Amino acid sequence: MLKNNRLGYGVLGLGVGMAHAEAAFSSENADLVALCDINNDRLSDAAEAFPGAAAYNNFDDMLADPRIDIISVCLPSGMHADYVVKALRAGKHVLCEKPIDISLEAAERIEAARLETGLRCGICMQNRNNINMRPIKEAIDSGRMGKLLFGTFAVKWFRPAGYFSSTPWRGTWAMDGGGSLINQSIHTVDLMQWLMGDVESVTSKMALFEHDIETEDFTASLISFKSGATATFISTTCAYPGLATEICVYGTDGSIEADADRLLTWRMKDSPDYEAEEKAMLKKYGQGNSLSTVPVGHVSMVEDIIAAVRDGRDPQILPTEGMKSLRIIRAIYDSAKTGKQIML
Repeated sequence: MLKNNRLGYGVLGLGVGMAHAEAAFSSENADLVALCDINNDRLSDAAEAFPGAAAYNNFDDMLADPRIDIISVCLPSGMHADYVVKALRAGKHVLCEKPIDISLEAAERIEAARLETGLRCGICMQNRNNINMRPIKEAIDSGRMGKLLFGTFAVKWFRPAGYFSSTPWRGTWAMDGGGSLINQSIHTVDLMQWLMGDVESVTSKMALFEHDIETEDFTASLISFKSGATATFISTTCAYPGLATEICVYGTDGSIEADADRLLTWRMKDSPDYEAEEKAMLKKYGQGNSLSTVPVGHVSMVEDIIAAVRDGRDPQILPTEGMKSLRIIRAIYDSAKTGKQIML
């Protein structure tokens, strides 16, 4: 810990890790003290953007820096477990980018290391902190929506060819673990299970339509929940020029529809004036995170791990929670590959 009880923060991997670095650099409770990347140009640019942070191109050297209390691990997905475990065993608390890793076996190694070391380890699932998610979650958990019947979830995004050719690990089974589903859509898978509960089975198809990659750029799934509810889930990086992220939940007593962080529909049977209530909810949540008065996005995750270390509590998203979306994703891929319904 640094002077004035500020925590020392380091970031490994300066792709999406730049968002972690910016959040740590701007934090009132931590100092960004170290950056690490094997790409020297990227490392140099980051060091210039964040003066005062030491620049490392070797992770072992970074781990030896005694000023570091917390490290964000922001490497290719298939490398997460190796480096998270190494950091924990070196005495550093960790925030791991999504997904937790690409296999459940690797994810379990992270959880085992967390328990073994007693250190804090969180998984970056920041979309749960979107401004519209808490009221949706509360409406479901309070029973206000009645019995959940079905949901529709669709990540209709677009990625040009250069997105993959510029970063060769993307769209590979070995490092990305898949394509449009595990990379672009894991946050929405996480929200689906967080809102609708434990998944019982999946039946899925996948296709490769537009990209020169190993994996898929489209999946379509029928999801059955233990509650008896059903959902459809679509993921794609072929929806030019990049469209909605549909998050829609329907119950016996209410319907809620959203596009990512923006609330679109709020209809509740118990409301004395559902139109007036919907108007008020859309005014508050219809413009998305731009109106949030609390941290959202990567800032919320970085501040959460800092607070968890400072206060001696668990972070918001533990490895066991991060495994839930990964388990669903692996089942979807298994179903698509075998043509069978996969039970969870």
